[in-house]
Amino acid sequence: MPIEKTNTIWMDGKLVPWDEANVHVLTHTLHYGTGVFEGIRGYKTKSGTSIFRLTDHMRRLHRSAKVLMMEVPFSVEQLVDATKQTVRENPLSEAPLLYIRPLVYFGYQEMGLNPLTSPVRVAIAAFPWGTYLGEEGVSTGVRVKTSSWQRIDMNALPPQVKSTAGYLNSVLAKIEVLKAGYDEALFINPQGTIAEGPGENFFMVREGVIITPTRTTAGLDGITRESVITIARDLGYEVREEGIARADAYFADEAFFTGTAAELTPIREIDDRLIGEPGPITKKLQETYFAAARGEIETYRDWNEYV
Repeated sequence: MPIEKTNTIWMDGKLVPWDEANVHVLTHTLHYGTGVFEGIRGYKTKSGTSIFRLTDHMRRLHRSAKVLMMEVPFSVEQLVDATKQTVRENPLSEAPLLYIRPLVYFGYQEMGLNPLTSPVRVAIAAFPWGTYLGEEGVSTGVRVKTSSWQRIDMNALPPQVKSTAGYLNSVLAKIEVLKAGYDEALFINPQGTIAEGPGENFFMVREGVIITPTRTTAGLDGITRESVITIARDLGYEVREEGIARADAYFADEAFFTGTAAELTPIREIDDRLIGEPGPITKKLQETYFAAARGEIETYRDWNEYV
């Protein structure tokens, strides 16, 4: 989905014109993938633009950086303020759906595998961006194929860290399934059970019970995943976190992905096995999640951080 250009991008403490938000070709992260990032959604609401769980995202960004031993030069609070400033200073108030991309990366200084003497740089961009897997996917569900690429082993490159290097794994899977005519991929982890999508967490429903891979087998500890689990339990559904065999997913009554970009997208087919149109539990969770993200449910108002 193309990026719609806005006016400015926040870089290292100040807003710079969009076309001048550049880095040196010898930037360490460009060569070795030594960066961490977040994807954050903003929504047009009756009370103005709301950024969904902004502080939680910035906390996770700091946690990811800690694993890479990156000293982020801005606190969580400073990054929250910088994000709000970036949204305010760009013509985004009328956009119904925003995407915000904070990036922390090692800059230009060191060539070689040791990044620790390179400066740590930070950028935040915000722009209008629609539903990641398409409006049709949100309403009728997407076709999914299990990738031949295995999800990264947590002791090789921790998928719990939202790192730029780690997403090469996702890119390979995405290209593979798109070339095969599907909408999205599904990863199997080294233990042989379902992990997640290339950029989403996976859920299925069997006999009224919602099942999702455990945190240690799922890959990224998704903020949208956590939000949907909270909503589901508040609605009275049973949610189990457990290992899911690939074949078990074929027997699902319902299935869906969650993620910042994908929000809550139903799955109608896995490996040419029909799951069907979005079911009643998926629809109820989707309806409630969208209402919460837009500040329409008092119970979840703490998730809405207004610009």
